[in-house]
Amino acid sequence: MNSSSVARPAGLTLDGAAVVYRLYDIAYSIDLERAAALLAPSGPERTRPARTEAQALQILNPPVAVALGQRELTVLGVPRAAQLSARLFDFGVCSIQLELTTERSGWDEFLAFAHDVERAPELAGLVATELDLLRQRLAPALERPALGPVTEEYVVFRIAALRDGDNAALPTDAIDDDRLAHLLLGEERPLAESARSGLLAHRFSYYADDLVVLTWDNALVAEPRASDRDVEYILEFANAQLLELRVYDALLDAELPAMYDRIAAARKRSLPLPTRRFQSVLADLQTRVADVTETVERAENGLKVTDDVYLARVYGAALDLFRATAWRRGIERKLEIFRETYAMLNGEAQAARSELLEVVIIVVILAELFIR
Repeated sequence: MNSSSVARPAGLTLDGAAVVYRLYDIAYSIDLERAAALLAPSGPERTRPARTEAQALQILNPPVAVALGQRELTVLGVPRAAQLSARLFDFGVCSIQLELTTERSGWDEFLAFAHDVERAPELAGLVATELDLLRQRLAPALERPALGPVTEEYVVFRIAALRDGDNAALPTDAIDDDRLAHLLLGEERPLAESARSGLLAHRFSYYADDLVVLTWDNALVAEPRASDRDVEYILEFANAQLLELRVYDALLDAELPAMYDRIAAARKRSLPLPTRRFQSVLADLQTRVADVTETVERAENGLKVTDDVYLARVYGAALDLFRATAWRRGIERKLEIFRETYAMLNGEAQAARSELLEVVIIVVILAELFIR
């Protein structure tokens, strides 16, 4: 939609919210049944998208969602109540969400509110404290607990109602491209057509009164039904999968030079049986390839699309925008290096065994000759 094609309402007001997501890899895997039992006092739920078309989305092990009460966050110099919640994914990801709402705000007021929520100075400390408490609480449900080397951040700006100066309802077209660019991209100047078509291309509507616009690090969800959080659910799931890809990509990056150092050290090592020189390296390589392959596949298969419906299109667009396929290819390239290294070292070990066997045979033959 071109920003000049729709008259821009001067007195635009809205009911809105900013939902801040911080996602962390906290373990190799999470036992969701046990986690739900540990969180029982907080009323955890195994939720799925509720829309009819969500039947096209298969979620093998639905994540556990739990409300954690209110916290206080200073926005525009004023303390505001923030609703804190968390969602746990079986592939080891914990998502912490803080939601702050504002009612009857003008557009400029909402912009200031939304951007200040992202920049709230105490946000990082608040989330870090809550994450530590949650990890302690969930410790018995975590397999191989450890905090991943990277995190994922995302913000959803939610709009529940749009009105003009006379309090009459407005269509989502009232949010023109210039407003979208200011909200989602932080751009105050009007965008060129080429930039607008690229940066604001991922937009979707299912009903006449809803709108979803996706960018790399935030999204706008205009949805008049307060109970409908299916789009946010899908975006959170996509971010959790992205985080898992980024975590294992970073781990493999760190392990490749360490692996080369271990191989060089093993070659210099003097052992009674040279065939066992690479035994520990080979075992670790095999374990790492298996762990990464299993976890990444579990994350990617956590949500499957069986039909081309609205939520499936939003989900697919989010994964494309997050470049999930490129991250996956990068992981596969690094895993292939591990596999090739395993094959090379195993070949060297086999060659050493053959040489040792030849030496043993020669010794036996010589011994027989001397005995005779």
